[in-house]
Amino acid sequence: MNVICEHLDVGRRRQFKKNEAIYEQGEVSSKFFYIEKGLAQVSIIRFDGTEMLLEFMGPQTIVGEGAAFDGLPRFSCAFAVEDTQAVEFDADRLTEVFRDRPDFASALLRTTTIKQRILAIRLEHLVSREPDERIMELLQRLASMFGTEHANGRILATKLTHEEIAAMTGTSRVTVTRTIQRLRDQKIIEVVDGHFVIKPQIASIRHTRNS
Repeated sequence: MNVICEHLDVGRRRQFKKNEAIYEQGEVSSKFFYIEKGLAQVSIIRFDGTEMLLEFMGPQTIVGEGAAFDGLPRFSCAFAVEDTQAVEFDADRLTEVFRDRPDFASALLRTTTIKQRILAIRLEHLVSREPDERIMELLQRLASMFGTEHANGRILATKLTHEEIAAMTGTSRVTVTRTIQRLRDQKIIEVVDGHFVIKPQIASIRHTRNS
């Protein structure tokens, strides 16, 4: 992703206020976004109006690139969880840029491939793992990607509701509440001012469960 940082000059900087839409589901647009600061939530709105939360995307991540290049309506929407600074790229204007900067094109391709791999792994987890393992995997991954150091482990920068965790793990809110309480009782996680703190032991516990 550091390679992409070297080419931000071909985009334009955008500021999104908390809860402001970055892009809408169903729209056709050639724009995609590199998150510099802040946090974006990517979701799918089902036909019945319910929301399926796909992912949180923090600094040095790309959102909206798939539909920007294939020209089809966006299958997801994204909004700023907090005040967010992004760089907007226009896929329709990048052909000549890629010709002059092939490393930029390669970096975007690698990023898209990695995101596809992560999605495939998440789908596998949803099918094959027990609900508590899915929740533990989600918390660990978010702590690794977007957490900051804390006296007792890594603390998530944003607050997650039990409904959001349920949406991201394919479980029920009741299951999430019970699992979170169990993890707190086992001293695997704690909650500080509404933020989850993931303790270092979680990695070894997950390894033991999967061995």
